[in-house]
Amino acid sequence: MADHRAVVVPDPDDPALVLLTVEEAARRLRIGRTTCFRLVLAGEIESVTVGRLRRVPADAVPAYVAKLRHQPARAA
Repeated sequence: MADHRAVVVPDPDDPALVLLTVEEAARRLRIGRTTCFRLVLAGEIESVTVGRLRRVPADAVPAYVAKLRHQPARAA
């Protein structure tokens, strides 16, 4: 007999998520995936390693935005 339980897939925009994939962090920041990976690798956005996976703590996203807001404006 088949098991018909529903598989629950978490909503990537769920504010209760503690760790985000780099792609989910990029989506929240409205930037490209490659740009977000570059910021993570440069240490601009905090990230952690879980096994072989790279994850961004959910609170690192607003922390990065706050850091940007407090940087002096650059001349164009």
